[in-house]
Amino acid sequence: MGDTQLSIAITGAGGAGVISCGELLLKAWAHCGGRGLLRKAFGPQIRGGEAAALLKFTRHEVYTAAAHYDIIVALDWANFERFQDEIVAGPNTVVVCEDSERIPASLRGLPVIQLAFAQLASRSHPEGRVNMVAAGLLGRALQLPQSALLEQALTRLAKKPEAYREGARACIEAGYAEPANIDLPLPSRDASGAWCITGNQAAGFGALSAGVRFAAAYPITPASDALEWLAGGLEAVGGHLVQAEDELAAINMTIGAAFGGVPAFTATSGPGLALMSESIGLAVASETPLTLLNVMRGGPSTGIPTKSEQSDLDIALYGLHGDAPHLVLAALDIPDCAFATGWAVQLAQALQVPAIVLSDQFLGQSTAVVAPPRLPLAFSPGETTAPPSNEYLRYRLTASGVSTLAHPGDADARYTADGLEHNERGTPSARASDHHEQLDKRRRKLETFDFGEDWGRCGGTGDTALVSFGSASAAADEAAARLAERGTSVRTVALRLLAPLPLAGLERALAGCSRVVVVEQNHGAQLYHYLKGRLNLPLESLAIPGPVPLNPETIAEVVGARQVT
Repeated sequence: MGDTQLSIAITGAGGAGVISCGELLLKAWAHCGGRGLLRKAFGPQIRGGEAAALLKFTRHEVYTAAAHYDIIVALDWANFERFQDEIVAGPNTVVVCEDSERIPASLRGLPVIQLAFAQLASRSHPEGRVNMVAAGLLGRALQLPQSALLEQALTRLAKKPEAYREGARACIEAGYAEPANIDLPLPSRDASGAWCITGNQAAGFGALSAGVRFAAAYPITPASDALEWLAGGLEAVGGHLVQAEDELAAINMTIGAAFGGVPAFTATSGPGLALMSESIGLAVASETPLTLLNVMRGGPSTGIPTKSEQSDLDIALYGLHGDAPHLVLAALDIPDCAFATGWAVQLAQALQVPAIVLSDQFLGQSTAVVAPPRLPLAFSPGETTAPPSNEYLRYRLTASGVSTLAHPGDADARYTADGLEHNERGTPSARASDHHEQLDKRRRKLETFDFGEDWGRCGGTGDTALVSFGSASAAADEAAARLAERGTSVRTVALRLLAPLPLAGLERALAGCSRVVVVEQNHGAQLYHYLKGRLNLPLESLAIPGPVPLNPETIAEVVGARQVT
């Protein structure tokens, strides 16, 4: 009972409230002491296209998507075929739908409960909606108190007209009263103090907690949610968010705010990161701290903007021109988006460098029920004001590579600020000695800094290791747990710090391994090739592209069965 998991897929046309139904059920489940995950799946059309709320109800925190679904609820069958790779039936799947004649071939032969959603909704209230009928029906199947469902629904609809809210109430009650026989084992609910949070919201929370007070926003799927959350968060603490006219303006506004002494942030996805790359190079050359959240999606080009893939690692690592040392970090799960982003802000400020945080659509737009996220411990960014001297050297050569940072208006701290190579004072210079010294200085900042033990997350024992980053880490962890149940001990190493690569930590974590499998969600094995050039270890690649989330069982089977090629 305690380790039981129940998964539910709710599908329908975009705009029909499928996602709202899923969010309502997850929040009510959390309110009653359960844990779980909601993955939002939709096509690029959004409204009128396909949409699915993919739910996983558990007792413990969970960060991986369900491999199959115990209950599939189809508010309509329009475009369902587009989910045939994502919504897979299990051995005990029950299908709930209005039109059993249109059940797709992949689901035929399963037990079916036919329910007149539209009729129930219209009969219950003139403002009735089928998604609220489904919420009531599934709430009863989950053994949630009707009062918990109604409380969450009415809170969510607080700004809607009274008739709309009454329609929701009537439809939930009607769905709850339906005698549909859905009887599946349920996880226990005995936790408390949970947050319902997306990875994008967690990233915004981490940035805000670390001191960010300015954000520049240009909308792009799937990163926009983080900026939307920050708009209200910044306003509450006296900060500001400005919507820019494009990605170039957003990154340049971020640099401008940071140059003025305000911790600054922006967010984007692959195409936006490509457009921002020249300006990020300016931040490297001028040693201006900033934090950029890149929420990865399927590419190249427009690709699959509403689906997840870890395919921006190469551009994050190598996409700047020249020798341009910078930070690249990756959030390991949904609550870790808060820690990774907050840590990136702190590091960017301390080292006076741009920091790129890699998330992805799965992490960013999925909602998890979790304990309050961990945040990094505060640490001093070092000297940030210029000494009162006419000999201020903005780019003074220091043992750490970090120089005193002055801001506009500081007395006796004049220097030239631009993207040209320079001497210690900041004066543009083409001298070889100045160039070599500044190159060494910028690299030294990252090479000599002690990043501590937060560079990654390690676990397990054995002579086989699974190395991963980002959302692949939770899938690798679960695969390792399944292999352990089958008698195979496997280590896991999840990289939070990708650049500079924590070689000493990695070598300690992988010492004695005869086999190291690099698990990632992209086609080009980007992490594998990055590590292969730096580690003298027997590396193997397990690279599976998106858009379907990584399946821990697939990883366990491949790793347990044979050597990966």
